[in-house]
Amino acid sequence: MAKFVTIGERIHCISPVIREAMNTMTPDPILKRAEEQLNAGAVYLDVNIGPAESNGPELMQWAVKLIQERFDNVPLALDTANRKAIEAGIQVYNRSKGKPIVNSADAGDRIENIDLAAANDAIVLALCSAEGVPGGVDERQAYCMEMLERGMEKGMDAAEDMWFDPLFLVIKGMQDKQTDILETIRWFSEQGFKSTGGLSNVSNGMPKNIRPIMDSVMLAMCIDAGLTSAIVNPNDQRLMETVKSCDIIKNETLFADSYLEL
Repeated sequence: MAKFVTIGERIHCISPVIREAMNTMTPDPILKRAEEQLNAGAVYLDVNIGPAESNGPELMQWAVKLIQERFDNVPLALDTANRKAIEAGIQVYNRSKGKPIVNSADAGDRIENIDLAAANDAIVLALCSAEGVPGGVDERQAYCMEMLERGMEKGMDAAEDMWFDPLFLVIKGMQDKQTDILETIRWFSEQGFKSTGGLSNVSNGMPKNIRPIMDSVMLAMCIDAGLTSAIVNPNDQRLMETVKSCDIIKNETLFADSYLEL
């Protein structure tokens, strides 16, 4: 067992502020988002540069060096559809605080990202999907085993370096699919697999006052089922309090009255 691993999601080109900072290679907005997330307790930071078709390798190397040099080599997830950009980011990545994460592979068009991670001694987030939404638990398990086999063929340490994603789904419109996600996570745990995923997806479209409640409750249920990591908004105080409290209850952190401040 180990403490829960949070991956901060807020350095993302979908944000107008971050997109502009990446387009102009302006450090301050990116460093501000990084600092906010680290201060809130994020373990990894996800760096999503989007497709970055014209300058992906250059942009990813700039972002990796910028963040790691400022924040004591914080571990990063490199997030883009541009494989050359991921490779370029890994080339300048400092591993002293943790391996780079390749975000992400799947059992379809992105399965070669498993090869990329294996060739570069990196962690890969392996999404249990090929195209669209999986049909249920069995289909997710089948995709998981397909990707596991691929990783093992390439010499990966599957127990440590393949983190499986059940594909979190929005509750509004897919409420009946949530138990599939919990069952899949429970199965990952039974197999001894690490797991992660974009938890914020579950509350998409909900009112702002409800989202933190739903995300934190879903996270607690997923941790109980065996989830070992999640891509989250670390600046959601309720959610981070949930993570810290679950670590206490699972005996991963020694209790102190000040545990929420640590």
